[in-house]
Amino acid sequence: MSDDSPRLPVVGTPAPAAPLDLTDDELEDGIRRLKAERNAVILAHYYQESEIQDLADFVGDSLQLSQAAARTDADVIAFCGVHFMAETAKILNPHKVVVVPDLEAGCSLADGCPAPAFARWLERYPGHTVVTYINCSAEVKALSDIICTSSNAVKIVKALAGEKVVFAPDRYLGAFVKKETGRDDIPLWPGTCIVHESFSERRLLELKVRHPDAEIIAHPECHEGILRHAAHVASTSGLIKYARESPTQTFIVATEAGILHKMQAEAPGKTLIAAPPDDESCACNLCPHMRRNTLAKLYLCLRDLQPQVDVPEPIRVKALAPIQRMLELSA
Repeated sequence: MSDDSPRLPVVGTPAPAAPLDLTDDELEDGIRRLKAERNAVILAHYYQESEIQDLADFVGDSLQLSQAAARTDADVIAFCGVHFMAETAKILNPHKVVVVPDLEAGCSLADGCPAPAFARWLERYPGHTVVTYINCSAEVKALSDIICTSSNAVKIVKALAGEKVVFAPDRYLGAFVKKETGRDDIPLWPGTCIVHESFSERRLLELKVRHPDAEIIAHPECHEGILRHAAHVASTSGLIKYARESPTQTFIVATEAGILHKMQAEAPGKTLIAAPPDDESCACNLCPHMRRNTLAKLYLCLRDLQPQVDVPEPIRVKALAPIQRMLELSA
């Protein structure tokens, strides 16, 4: 959705430029040392580079990472993901230091749903419960009644039976929720993920012809042209669980390709094939924002405790209530 309203500034402090002349092994050793010195925990999303996943104390999807952030007793949280994830950790831990390897690691869903435009959109739906996917800014969370993730969106909307509901910012996840709950009355904010909208139905079916024994599994952020062919639709953690437990030996995986690292570790010996994007010339099934985080940047953010992510207290308090409601319904 185009919007001419001013963008809210990203809250945080950029890291100083500092060239590093360290090998990957030296960076990894330094990260482990700094983590101990800082009493830090490293949280990483499944879409991060494999080297970062291997160093993390916890790797998970958005719900799992929110739960891990809520229960940590570390003094410092180093969040290897994108900005809204680190904001969520700060909302849950206002007295802890939350740092990110790259402050500019954003999200097309969050960027495509600026809070001023979202507030104006909500004026069209008075009396509706605002269910917002966690892939949004702290300001948008503060305008919401309950946050959800792809792991629990269907469960949460089912729990709101009898209430009028709006859903934002991912229209494909919202469409999946409507289908699974049988609710056709849910207005959807028209946002999409730049990775999941890039998958090609034509190329997926061509791949399936070459691998007839493969099962297609997909994230619900994908469009219906992909989901209609999937044997299983789930969050990243749900897809990993399915690949591990299914007797099927070959999977075509329609989500960001970083998941294949953890999925292969959980399902050794199975063949995993990344679903192809529409544009054969690009690596569009890799999130450019997630790939902004590197070992060197993780080392620097632990060394300098920069860039830090902060959330203004009035917004943090308003955003905390819908996040806590999500965590309570997901227990």
